[in-house]
Amino acid sequence: MKKIELNGNQLKLIAIIAMTIDHIADLFYPGFPAQPLPVAMHVIGRLTAPIMWFFVCEGFYYTRNVKKYMLRMFIFSVISHFAYCFAFGINPIPFSTGIFNQTSVMYPLFISVVVLWLRHEEKHINKYLKHLIIFVLIWSAFPADWSCIAVLAIITMYEKRGDLNAQMKFIILWVFLYGVISFFFVSKVYALVSIGVVLVYPVLKLYNGEKGKVGWMKYFFYIYYPLHMVIIGVLRLLMYGNEPLLF
Repeated sequence: MKKIELNGNQLKLIAIIAMTIDHIADLFYPGFPAQPLPVAMHVIGRLTAPIMWFFVCEGFYYTRNVKKYMLRMFIFSVISHFAYCFAFGINPIPFSTGIFNQTSVMYPLFISVVVLWLRHEEKHINKYLKHLIIFVLIWSAFPADWSCIAVLAIITMYEKRGDLNAQMKFIILWVFLYGVISFFFVSKVYALVSIGVVLVYPVLKLYNGEKGKVGWMKYFFYIYYPLHMVIIGVLRLLMYGNEPLLF
């Protein structure tokens, strides 16, 4: 029997599908209710973040031009900020509605690339100043979706690149910490659903190390993420008026 393998494009497509299911749950069941269907949909959605973290590590390792990669991620994070806020009914001016969920997960992904660049390629900055900058950058992701945890997960996963078992241990460690904080300060249901990240292990285990032959998939996610957020935002307005979806 032929072994099942997945290339990078196929794994990213799984992440996109899981993310869409997750956000549809947010739309039809706002506020993360403790009901079987939305909980199951959100558990499926937990596949998305660790797949994204995994491919940020891969993208940084293989990119030929890190500065272009950082610029692309920065532009993407800015566009995604407004799309994310529109989708969920959040004021796009940070901290006007609180300290949590103030911008999309794309900001921590961008910060992760900058931190990896500082740690592995930037040799001209004083090491103490570099540590200070990295510390500030990591904490700047605190108000975002997945918070600083996304940055810390990517940094540690990159150090163990090529060792999925070790990477998975870091994913579980950081998400457990994120879950504990969420349990006490955000939502108990959201915290418990975070356990669903463990489902990513058998999926990533199928990765064959190849990008895939479809070249445009490299940019598809950059388009799909803000586009589907805008659609979620339009549907939110039609269904609920200008009411927020998140807790």
